[in-house]
Amino acid sequence: MKTINFLSLLAIIYFIVPTCVAQNQDTTLYRIETRDGNEYIGQIIFQDQTSVRLKTDRLGEITLQKVDIRSMVAIRQQPKGGRYWFDNPQATRYFWQPNGYGLKQGEAYYQNIWIFFNQVSVGVTDNFSIGGGLMPLFLFGGAPTPVWLTPKFSIPVAKDKVNLGAGALMGTVLGEPETGFGIAYGVATFGSRDKNVSFGLGYGYAGGDWADTPTITLSAMIRTSERGYFITENYYIGSGGADIMLFSVGGRRMVKRVGIDFALIIPSETGGELFAFPILGLTVPFGNVPGNLNR
Repeated sequence: MKTINFLSLLAIIYFIVPTCVAQNQDTTLYRIETRDGNEYIGQIIFQDQTSVRLKTDRLGEITLQKVDIRSMVAIRQQPKGGRYWFDNPQATRYFWQPNGYGLKQGEAYYQNIWIFFNQVSVGVTDNFSIGGGLMPLFLFGGAPTPVWLTPKFSIPVAKDKVNLGAGALMGTVLGEPETGFGIAYGVATFGSRDKNVSFGLGYGYAGGDWADTPTITLSAMIRTSERGYFITENYYIGSGGADIMLFSVGGRRMVKRVGIDFALIIPSETGGELFAFPILGLTVPFGNVPGNLNR
């Protein structure tokens, strides 16, 4: 009898325990980028403080040292066209206008447009971020220099469906008296981080006087490929009889984690001639970049 019980115990260990382990195995796919620029996609079958063993489709099982890993990102999206599309790393704004999504705590980015526009934004909490910027005109003969702050609150209402945002741009011109300017705004974003549309309304001020009519914005972002986005950002600026409308259309291309923005801005009043002003900018994330092992 004891022999039968012992054999039964062995059978349980041999057949049932491996099955339970297999059922509990993590099947999440990860993209691992190494410091030499290579990328690998697969399941993590083992990791400790110094290394990660990855099971890939093309290379089989490989072992990577953690000191050689730049980032490790869980893939939450299904493959499209045989390639995986990863989370949008720059989903909190269009070309310039913010939307209802916010930076997570510790995430940050530096944005530059045509060299002159410079801004840094940092996530203080998951729902509050703050930025600061300047146009370094002092480099040109000590000209007065605009500087500004951009606090922003983000309120998720329905995951991947509705996000609200509220914030302000508060600026002044160094070297000039009584030159305060800015705008207080609210924005509602409908859709996911990859495909959304935003409606915004704000009131601007300059020299201590608030505008009598609001500024209205309508913007949209649609992901078109693994690293490409179509973006449009449009403004109606009420100014008491001389209303201005600005239309822009363009896109964003991701190169590694750096976003390159390109667009044409078309004003509604062109004097009867077709006129479009090009913009070119880049955004460089830093801090707790999504997928960074130092998070």
